[in-house]
Amino acid sequence: MKTVGDMLLSPGPFEEIVIGNTALVRGMLETGARVATSYPGSPIPEIAMAIKAIPKEKRPFYFEFSTNEKVATEVAYGAAVNGHLATVFFKSVGLNVAADTFVQLPLMNIIGGMVVVLGDDPGANSSQNEQDNRHLARMCYMPVLEPADPAEVYHYYIKAAQLSRNRKMPVLLRLTTHVCHAKQKVTFGRLPKAAPHPPAQFDAQNGCYIPLTSDIFPLKRNAFENLDHAATFAQKENVTQTINHQNSARGIITAGLPFASVMDVLADTPAPPDILKLGMVYPLPKKTLINFLESHREVRLIEELDDLFEKEIKALAFDEGLAVKLVGKQNHAEWMGEYTPEKVRAVLYGTWPDLFDKEPAEAPVSQAPPRPAQMCPGCGHRSAFFAIKKALAERDITVADIGCHTLGYMPPYEMGQLMMCMGASTGIASGLSLYNTDRKVVAFLGDSTFFHAGLPGIINALFNNHPITLILMENGTTAMTGHQDHAASGRNFNDAVDKIPIRQVLKGLGVQQIYEVDTYQQARLTELVEKALADKGFSVVIARHPCMLKLMRQQRRKKGWGGRQVAIDQEVCERIHTCIEAFACPSFQRDDKGRITVNTDLCIGDGSCRQVCPTGAIEGPRKVNPELHR
Repeated sequence: MKTVGDMLLSPGPFEEIVIGNTALVRGMLETGARVATSYPGSPIPEIAMAIKAIPKEKRPFYFEFSTNEKVATEVAYGAAVNGHLATVFFKSVGLNVAADTFVQLPLMNIIGGMVVVLGDDPGANSSQNEQDNRHLARMCYMPVLEPADPAEVYHYYIKAAQLSRNRKMPVLLRLTTHVCHAKQKVTFGRLPKAAPHPPAQFDAQNGCYIPLTSDIFPLKRNAFENLDHAATFAQKENVTQTINHQNSARGIITAGLPFASVMDVLADTPAPPDILKLGMVYPLPKKTLINFLESHREVRLIEELDDLFEKEIKALAFDEGLAVKLVGKQNHAEWMGEYTPEKVRAVLYGTWPDLFDKEPAEAPVSQAPPRPAQMCPGCGHRSAFFAIKKALAERDITVADIGCHTLGYMPPYEMGQLMMCMGASTGIASGLSLYNTDRKVVAFLGDSTFFHAGLPGIINALFNNHPITLILMENGTTAMTGHQDHAASGRNFNDAVDKIPIRQVLKGLGVQQIYEVDTYQQARLTELVEKALADKGFSVVIARHPCMLKLMRQQRRKKGWGGRQVAIDQEVCERIHTCIEAFACPSFQRDDKGRITVNTDLCIGDGSCRQVCPTGAIEGPRKVNPELHR
């Protein structure tokens, strides 16, 4: 059977059904990319999964997960100014972390070429907001290509690499969630013949690479010239596409996923409007736009999230004195969420109801009961929150951070009353501690986030002597985004490496009060949190337990693995329901009569629940017959 790695390394040409993230990796291989870097986060982790599918010894480029998005950008940039085509990819809010470096890139002469792949997230499927990162690209004068499907992800990456190499400039390839994960049959080209690795080419004379005041204006002028060239390149490469239905009355201008939805919605329309699909959304193809606007009486602008090209197109029409009527966003709903076919149909119906036989029906209401997000069975964070809550007074303040432990905000734990972004919990908690004499402040932080963005806040708490307690939730992996390794895991993407122990890092920073315990030792954890809260100054409790989802996947691969499960002794159970109402493991179920049973499909038999039952009614774990779990 052909693996993903085999497919990606096929000499080609060939066709294959792939998701957008996988198609991008083939584009990297065909363009001869030499370096790729990333920090994981949905919707782009599958890019790294596809890279992982290529055996290390056959992989023609270097890849690493860096400690955060800023560092990933800097590593890729360093490789690119050394003459190697480089790619960095991360999720939408990752650009906030990378921004300090990202906004400088268009000023630089990047001789090897550099493609920034961004996974934006309309609909906030896996992010804390819906931010539209085209704003940041415009702010720093970086061209933006926006594919609508997996085939375009592949083709646009190749075009982005070509433009970037030719002009020695960065190019942003903006993907969105559904484009990353959509499946499509893609026709791929040939892989280049293996060539010797290019020598290091860095030369300070290619710069200036130090943007001091005296050099800023020449560098900025060059960025503008690159933008002009990018617009010409996009025109030449036909990334802007016109679907002409010979309808001079009406037209639609759109881009990315909304284009796919428009095509779907208009498939059975008797007289569909003409469509102008933008492939490069910044800079815009002004001549093409003027021609399209001049040839239509009314044009609907369909754009996901913010009204970036809407404003620019309206300004262009005004400057050119065009009589066309332009219709953009009409209400707040059009600024939010993904532009699925249902949403696009509603948008078009609001403008041109005669396009359709009838008013779009409202989406059917699901009859399935709501399913709140929850931690996995056996998750060490569940034991941690159950134990920590016992140590806190009702008035105490808890500050959440990004990770699986964010779910501690949900009932019944209700740990984390504020949250902002990765690594912010310690700084926010420090601010909450000021002038606060009667309420303890507790911050939570994951071990991956500790290395990503947590260290500055910890250093600040030490430096300024903020009297807070940090609960460091250590599970040995970057669990929320797919179990990628971090600096304390003992592996990087490619090899086994020495661990960077969190406790030793904290001691090296000067943290004097460090407590450490496995979260399954719930009584001990409660005791240590109470001690930490009583300390003066900054204290840390390392609440450690391996990610059970990752561990169980590893166990199930072992020969003869049959699993283990707990059981309820119905004679002993008094139906106090602590297991359901306070511990809230999803493996427990309560029937209409209050009887508790164990869902054998969910229970992993870890036994962390046994200590929470006040009557000792939870038995086991019991070994399960492997014949029943094949």
